[in-house]
Amino acid sequence: MTTSAPSRTVPDLSMLLTHTGHVLATQMTAALAELGITPRGYCVLFHAMEAERTQIQLAEISDLDKTTMVVTVDELEKAGLAERRPSSTDRRARIISVTEEGRRIVAEGTAISDRVHADVLAALPADERAPFVGALERLLNGHLATPMVSERPVRRARQSRA
Repeated sequence: MTTSAPSRTVPDLSMLLTHTGHVLATQMTAALAELGITPRGYCVLFHAMEAERTQIQLAEISDLDKTTMVVTVDELEKAGLAERRPSSTDRRARIISVTEEGRRIVAEGTAISDRVHADVLAALPADERAPFVGALERLLNGHLATPMVSERPVRRARQSRA
């Protein structure tokens, strides 16, 4: 006996957002590979340039767990893009300092990131671009601003190494 799934009454936003987010992430990963850096490494360098920040602060901003953050900073140091240095305000804390080469990578990475995002928006009619971004920003700052606490943690997609 064959049964059919119930009819949806609203679009499947989970599928739409997950799939488009995944495809955008693969496009960004491929584009930043031109510089020999991952989106995760670019994100850490970008935020480290904004202000003097500790590894823990950068992990929070970049939405990375401690282990992933340590591996990421190790990779950035090995590539000569960042250094761990003592904080100017707390000698017990270490900040992530971006090297001259790291600053160059961030500048080029920002141009690449802007190009990838512009290409995505260019797939929409011009008059739909600003409302689309505005709607996403309202969701991000409103209804979808904070993850729900759940007994069963949500599995997050693993980032593949570029």
